[in-house]
Amino acid sequence: MKEIVPQPPAIVRNQFETIRELFSKYVVPSYGRYELALSHGYGSHVFDVHGRRYLDLGGGIAVCSLGHAHPAITEALLEQSQKLVHVSNLYYQEPQGRLAQALVQFVGPGKMFFSNSGAESNEGLFKLARKFGHNEGRFEILTTVNSFHGRTLAGIAATGQDKIKKGFEPMTPGFRHVPFNDVEAMRNAISPATVAIMVEGIQGEGGVTPATAEYLLGLRALCDEKKLLLLMDSVQCGHFRSGRFQSFQRILENLEPGTSNSEPFLPDGISMAKSLGGGFPMGAFWIREPYADLLSAGTHGTTYGGSPLACAVASKILQVIEREKLADNARDTGNFLKQGLDQLAKEFPAVVRGGRGLGLMLGLELVPEIPSLKVEGKLQSAVFVAKLQEAGVLMIPAGANVLRLLPALNLTLSEAQEGLQIIESVIAKLAA
Repeated sequence: MKEIVPQPPAIVRNQFETIRELFSKYVVPSYGRYELALSHGYGSHVFDVHGRRYLDLGGGIAVCSLGHAHPAITEALLEQSQKLVHVSNLYYQEPQGRLAQALVQFVGPGKMFFSNSGAESNEGLFKLARKFGHNEGRFEILTTVNSFHGRTLAGIAATGQDKIKKGFEPMTPGFRHVPFNDVEAMRNAISPATVAIMVEGIQGEGGVTPATAEYLLGLRALCDEKKLLLLMDSVQCGHFRSGRFQSFQRILENLEPGTSNSEPFLPDGISMAKSLGGGFPMGAFWIREPYADLLSAGTHGTTYGGSPLACAVASKILQVIEREKLADNARDTGNFLKQGLDQLAKEFPAVVRGGRGLGLMLGLELVPEIPSLKVEGKLQSAVFVAKLQEAGVLMIPAGANVLRLLPALNLTLSEAQEGLQIIESVIAKLAA
């Protein structure tokens, strides 16, 4: 006799315990969740089921580019859903073409493929690289230590962190990891099978570590010399988060006059997601013009990628970012936050080492092994995040000693100041 699954219990007054019980019974426990159930939000603030307000400096892990419940996103969803939600990629539809045009204009000559996530976007670039090197028997992609490229089997093989590989061996072959920001190490790692190099402009999960200008230029020259593709995973650090559309554009903009700069520098492929959809799940990858037709009909595909609804939302987000000059805001407000984090390091050297990152992709580095943050079985960054939540701020751990600030691109200076004050209050208690 077929087992009948009982109806979920009614959520009476949105009580936390009722919601947690639903997760305990019916949701795969693949996440370590904080003791927090969120119900709604507006702008850079969210509210839990008890009505308590939090300043969201995590931004859904760099996803909520316009914050929560932005009216422009609601408008785009409503307007497009009354026309076409999905038609499959067997047909042409204007929203996808218009979005592709806009994104290409931010980078350079090339073409777009639309997916549903960052992991899928990276998978597309892995396939591009293998297609590029197939006739010569080249398939190997070099990535970096502490990198993160997704949770698929190929994504964890590409990722330079052992902790996410455990239990899923043997790894998908074709990936090796090299120290970050070290061109010579990359040169020495190249083998006859190597076909591409993939790096992040700013390592996110690895601790908010930006690439240097010399490193990016060195990789471009190395790839040209060795006939390799240079691929950039911009899932987290892209879409204006650094203060430019792509983080490599920000990193390279301040080179001395007369040297190579960001304008002629182009990778051969860029993966995108997160802030691109502002909370609507979508990803994309850009392929530079000489290689843009390598993935011909039948070589790659997706059911939902590039739907009219997703593209309408992403296009609307681009319009808001341009109209409200949010790239400049990411730069200015990010500078204000970073200065504040550095000041905390001066005031509380026993707790904070300093801030790092660019724009609104910032890291707060803690001193290792702070006694008051020691909890058996937990990283001190996660313990610190929990204390921040108690004080009213949401942030994201990145390794054992770094916390990430990945807020909405329209975070205001007053909200940034609010966040710094709360962070300082928590640090001061730890330092006492």
